[in-house]
Amino acid sequence: MKTWFFTEDAYPYLPDPAEYESIRVNLPNRNYDPVKGADLYHMYLDMWLAAEEHGLEIMVNEHHQTATCVVPAAPLLLAILARQSKTARLLILGNPIANRNQPVRVAEEMAMIDVISRGRLECGFVRSVPWEASAANITAFRGAHRLWEAHDLILKAWTTHDGPFNFEGRWYHHRQVNIWPRPFQEPHPPIWVTIGSANSAVPVAERDYIGAVFLAGYMNVRKIFDGYRAAYLKRHGRAAHPDRLAYAALVYVAETEAKAREGAEKNLWYMRSNKVTPHHSNPPGYHAPDVAVNFMKGADSIVPQDPSLADQMARGNVFAGTPDQVYEQIKTLYEYSGGFGHLIMMGQAGFLTMAETLSSMKLYAKEVVPRLKELVARHDHDRMAELRAATPDRQLTQLGSFGLEFAR
Repeated sequence: MKTWFFTEDAYPYLPDPAEYESIRVNLPNRNYDPVKGADLYHMYLDMWLAAEEHGLEIMVNEHHQTATCVVPAAPLLLAILARQSKTARLLILGNPIANRNQPVRVAEEMAMIDVISRGRLECGFVRSVPWEASAANITAFRGAHRLWEAHDLILKAWTTHDGPFNFEGRWYHHRQVNIWPRPFQEPHPPIWVTIGSANSAVPVAERDYIGAVFLAGYMNVRKIFDGYRAAYLKRHGRAAHPDRLAYAALVYVAETEAKAREGAEKNLWYMRSNKVTPHHSNPPGYHAPDVAVNFMKGADSIVPQDPSLADQMARGNVFAGTPDQVYEQIKTLYEYSGGFGHLIMMGQAGFLTMAETLSSMKLYAKEVVPRLKELVARHDHDRMAELRAATPDRQLTQLGSFGLEFAR
């Protein structure tokens, strides 16, 4: 299992939440101090480089008009890390391409980062969260359709090497596409896409991309992963390897349970600060009609209201404790979900200091990561044993390139 260290680069120095309507979209930027902000950017960059030193991979993302993630242009941070880091894989999850007017620019940016890093880029595409529709000056209607059309244009730009081509889509029209540089990796960098339901997992699985689930918990993770697995088997004629799936959670590790819970409480700032107005959470056209109706009835909510640590740990959204406890928590969700090959570790949020974050990171890398690798190895071994015991027809259905590798 690979672990990707992740922080959203929050700006936590905010007024009392009772004093503002929403932390997203409309919180006045007079609350932002650029001097403090500069210190934070440098601290976060140092955290990512420290993650590499401990053998972890690096993940960055972007959001817009919010203090929870002061990264409106993740490619800029990724470009810095592409030069300063040496060995870590670099994941951007992701590019909100449904909100971008020029997918070719995304193709150029990602190819450039892939070349600078000498082939360490992992490129994620996302639709974006609903409250960013107005900030992006777009209509939220059919955002998933725009995402896949933008994706098609980017893939063609990455893989066409014999001169300019034209692209005519429903939403995107481009002339003379001929990007320089082209990607370092052939035919292109690995692709990730976030998934939030069994239905949204289908096109990701069909394309053999990595599907990433954020904070789905026990309530949803199994049905999302099973939706991916079913679509993968149907399209490819073999079972999906666990490395096609990723799970994201808040993680904090300490020598004692008390210290771990103290750090986890600080990390939970990410959820507790996410105050969003209903109209930004449910813009017209973003959600399916039944989901939109539930929002209007108050029966559904994207952002938890004042979540407790105990509740979020029980849900599987937070892993916190001693190394032994954190390993058992991840193992339990891993087994319940059917397995996944990537853990996206949100290891810092809010007022967690550099020292506190590095302490947790070091313990996790030293005492949890080796056991997670053994867990996945046992999963692979047990899965191969099941395949060998199956009928020949069943073996042919499930035994793909992954199975053949372990069968040798």
